[in-house]
Amino acid sequence: MGVGLAPIIVKTVVSLKALEDRTLATDASNALHQFLALIRLPDGSPLTDGEGRVTSHLVGLAFRTTHLMEAYGISQVFVFDGRPSPLKQAEIEKRRAQRQRSLREMKEAQEQGDYARAFRKAVRSGSLTKEMLDDARRLLTLMGVPHFDAPGEAEAQAAYMASKGDVWAVDSRDFDSLLFGTPRLVRYLTISGKEFLPSKGRMRPLKPEVIELETLLRHHGIMREQLVDLAILIGTDFNAGVKGIGPKTALKLLKTHGRLEALPNGLRSRLPENYREIRDMFLRPPVTDIYPVEYHEPDGKGLIAFLCGERGFSEARVQNVTERLWRYHKQRKRRLAGSLEKWMSPGD
Repeated sequence: MGVGLAPIIVKTVVSLKALEDRTLATDASNALHQFLALIRLPDGSPLTDGEGRVTSHLVGLAFRTTHLMEAYGISQVFVFDGRPSPLKQAEIEKRRAQRQRSLREMKEAQEQGDYARAFRKAVRSGSLTKEMLDDARRLLTLMGVPHFDAPGEAEAQAAYMASKGDVWAVDSRDFDSLLFGTPRLVRYLTISGKEFLPSKGRMRPLKPEVIELETLLRHHGIMREQLVDLAILIGTDFNAGVKGIGPKTALKLLKTHGRLEALPNGLRSRLPENYREIRDMFLRPPVTDIYPVEYHEPDGKGLIAFLCGERGFSEARVQNVTERLWRYHKQRKRRLAGSLEKWMSPGD
């Protein structure tokens, strides 16, 4: 679910044009869940192939990714979650229970013919199986799009890549990568410019947002370590937080007392016993220096064989995906050649 920092976030709303030619490290699970939630039939059912295998996530991955590449030159490196921390087990169980409840309610609404309610419940019912994740990796490989599995949290790895300058920012709808130290976070990398609000049953307009960690910290007069402590107070994927304390109250407490260890005894006693371990998960997460960032030429025949032959996609639409990929590569080569020419030209 991610940490609830929204009330204290300092953001800049931008257009997709403003992200032109940027390379982003994308939290793959976050993106695939969004595709799975929204790319559905009117009654809330996901798209499937002839054998009943879900394909909603593949549709989003193939068509949105290539649109961003061709139209805006936006490159993405997809980072998949590795082994989850034992600290996250409670959150994993909580999410599973929420999805199962939403799935039951969706089916009940479908049986009653209440398709609007069914769609609202469906948005929260999607679950990524191992087969679906493997299909996503296979598709990205055929598209020539770089991807890999992180040692632990995908957002931690993506943040590390951004901090090294190998990508410009992390692409995720959650705020966790800020705690992991990304210098920039891009939210709502959407083409439609809309988001469905299941609790209200309607769409709302969306534009991409850029959040700069240094700007956020400077605005509130805190350090990154204090932002992590703030998150522990309100709750993260690794702990439930202290009841009754929201982001604004937590911010005041950290600005007054500096760190969790200095909080008043009555409040400190309500912290999780392992809060230092949780803090360390954000400040020193497991990451790797070995990862791909370069795109490769697409395997057009492989894409046709997989998406059309095995998953029932329209050949004309898949051909369009392949053509977008090739146009992106030609544009990229021209941009690189132009940059090299400019770099090698004599100065004034």
